[in-house]
This record gives sequence, structure tokens and C-alpha cells, in this order.
Amino acid sequence: MRAVFMGTPDFAVPVLEALCEGPAVEVVAVYTPPDRPRGRGQEIESPPVKVAATSLDLPVFQPASLRSSDIQEELSALQSDVIVVAAYGKLLPPKVLEMPPFGCLNIHPSLLPKYRGPSPVVATILDGLCETGVTLMLLDEGMDTGPLLAQARMALTGTETAETLTQELFKVGGELLLATLGQWTSGLLEASPQDHSQATVTSKLARSDGMVDWMLAASILERMQRAYTPWPGLYTEWEGKSLRLLEVTLPNSLGGPGEVVDIGFDEATLGIGTADGILGIRTLQLEGRRATSAAEFLRGYPQFLGSVLS
Repeated sequence: MRAVFMGTPDFAVPVLEALCEGPAVEVVAVYTPPDRPRGRGQEIESPPVKVAATSLDLPVFQPASLRSSDIQEELSALQSDVIVVAAYGKLLPPKVLEMPPFGCLNIHPSLLPKYRGPSPVVATILDGLCETGVTLMLLDEGMDTGPLLAQARMALTGTETAETLTQELFKVGGELLLATLGQWTSGLLEASPQDHSQATVTSKLARSDGMVDWMLAASILERMQRAYTPWPGLYTEWEGKSLRLLEVTLPNSLGGPGEVVDIGFDEATLGIGTADGILGIRTLQLEGRRATSAAEFLRGYPQFLGSVLS
């Protein structure tokens, strides 16, 4: 079976590796976005999927879009039986969706039809769910609306960040692909339509989402900190500078909304009051400074205690 893989970030790499391990699967090409300048030095950086594909001696294609007829002809010439997509970040035009006989299969990090759209893992954490999962689906022209091939469930501990949970879900997604692909291509598995009446849709994140509102409950802010790691993070402002709250906890203490108090815990020496409870701070980072523990931060900025953050 000839397969094309499309993906971009590091958490998509386990799916590519799983596809390469499939019995009777030949990965004939890997599609990933073009290299781009990154960081302060604007050095050219390759997508992690390209780095992985190169190490696996797989042909790599990096079109800026799949919409041009030349790019589509190049893809069609590969004569793939299936296209596997994992966090590619680009829409597949209808002509591409129709190319492979076994369709374009997508790994989506939620139990569809719940949490369609660009930020399912973030929404899962924000909603405080006890369970999530990953879906292997057939792509259609809608946003995560295609038929379902298989799903795998995962219990949550309440300590996951969006970064760690995304990595784990795509790892499970690679295993699900490996277990399902042969059944699908041999005709032993039928795709099931989604129940669109049960669908929920997530939205694209903005940096402003991470700004703290101290009139929210501490439990909500704790979930926000985990959901918004690594981006946009949870942050507030103090003395005209951004203050990122990198590690937080939920101690049993009291304080008014926005009030910075000493809670005397070894793991979180300071806390900030909310509408309901204290948000304990373990690690934080002032704009232009390195990340420090709460205790170290207070040694450098003792006036922070007693502040009232807006």
C-alpha cells in the first residue's frame, strides 16, 4: 500500500513513525510546510516532521499550498492509496480529498463530534473533563465533520498541560492508525457518520486568552494555566510589565481578588486571591527576566507582597 503523510509539528512525528511501521505500507512521500525563519536571529528552521522524514530517508515535499494544479498533479503522480494527515495545518482541497482510493485519514485529538476545530485539547482541559481521546476519521470538505473509523479513550489525571496531553494523544493516535489502517484498506471496517447534533466547536487561540481575570475562581485559573501551556500562557501585569505564571497550585488559603499574599508553603510561598480561593504560585517570570521560583522572586521583589493586581 502506497501512503503519503502530511504533518508539521513534533507531536505529529509519532504518527509518521507508526505509519512507517505498518505492514505492507510504503510511505512514498511526506508533505510538510516550507522552512521558515524562527527566533530573534531569524535562522531558517525546518518543521519537525521534515527532520524526522529526512532521518527516515523519505522524500519530502514542502509546497506553500495544495491548491495549485501543478502541486496537485505532482501529488497525483505519486499514486498513493491513502493519505494520512496529522496536524498538517493546511486545508486539503476537494481534488486532493478525492485522489487516494482509501481517502484522506486524519488524526484528531478529541472524541468527535465533541471539540471540533483548532483547539480541542485546550478546550478539554478548560472544561475540566475526566476523559478525552483521539479519533481516526475520513476527511471531507467540512471542519472535522467526516465519518469516523476508530476512536481510543484516555482517562485524565487533572495535571495535564495542553503540551503534554497533545503529545500523548498523538502518540495514541499513531497506535490507533497502526491498528486500524489494515482493516480499513482490506474492507473489514466501515466508516460511521458523525452525529452532528452532538457536535461542539472550538475556536482559535489568541494571546489575550491568557490574561488573568482575578474575578474568576482559582480552580478555573489553574485549568487555564495548564490549558494555555505552552501558548499563550497565563499572565497578569505588575508595575507595567507582563508577569507570566508558569506553575501554579491550589492551596487552602484566603485572599481578596488580585491580592498578593504570603501563604508559607514550601512549594508555593506566595498566592494571589481570586473570586473563590487562592491561586498558589510556584514559578513565575517577569517580562525581560528569567523564570524563577516564587521564593526567589520575592527575594528580588519583596514589594510584590501586598500588591493588588487588576
